[in-house]
This record gives sequence, C-alpha cells and structure tokens, in this order.
Amino acid sequence: MYNYKELIVWQKSMDLVEKVYTATASFPLEEKFGLTSQIRRCAVSIPSNIAEGAGRKSKKVFRNFLEISNGSINELKTQLEISKRIGFLTKDELESIFDLCDEIQKITITLIKKYSDF
Repeated sequence: MYNYKELIVWQKSMDLVEKVYTATASFPLEEKFGLTSQIRRCAVSIPSNIAEGAGRKSKKVFRNFLEISNGSINELKTQLEISKRIGFLTKDELESIFDLCDEIQKITITLIKKYSDF
C-alpha cells in the first residue's frame, strides 16, 4: 500500500530506536535481559508495526497497525520513566526521548484519524 521508508513517521521512529539504543547502552549489565531488552524491543516494535501496516492492502488494517504502534510508544514511555526513577536515565535524556516520542505520536494520531473513516 505504501513504501514505508518514505513515511516520515517511520523515519522518525527509526531515529527513536537509535536514540533508545544509545540511552540504554549505559544501563547496568544485570539489566541486559531485563529492562534494557524490554525497552529496546518496545522501541523496535514501533517502526516495525508501521512498516508491517504499510505493507498491507487496506487503509483500515494500516490504521490498526498505527494504533498498535501508538500503544507501543506509551509502553516505551512508561519503561523509560521507570528507568529515570531508578536512576538509569537522566532527566535530560528522558526529556529528549520523550520529545521524539511525542512528535511520533502526533503524526501517528493524525494518520489514525485520517484513516478512521475506513
């Protein structure tokens, strides 16, 4: 349906993945299979769901994948907030990632609304 690589929301989501990987690189080693892994998987799921939805044949299905992606952003923000509260992230790191999350969510919600008539 769409070339996902041309979608701004996918491109920004890929930037988010890079930012998350960089931020979690300094997490304690004992969190490698815990919070670090969970945060990274969650971040990766955002552009992955956008790409999968874009490859489907209907706008309705694409909208559903956008909704899943939007939910993953909320999940990611929760995990990052936990990371800040327990001292793994600074306030500045958290805010920088949240700013990008918020930007992606605005685009995602706009697209969801655009395709809500299908």
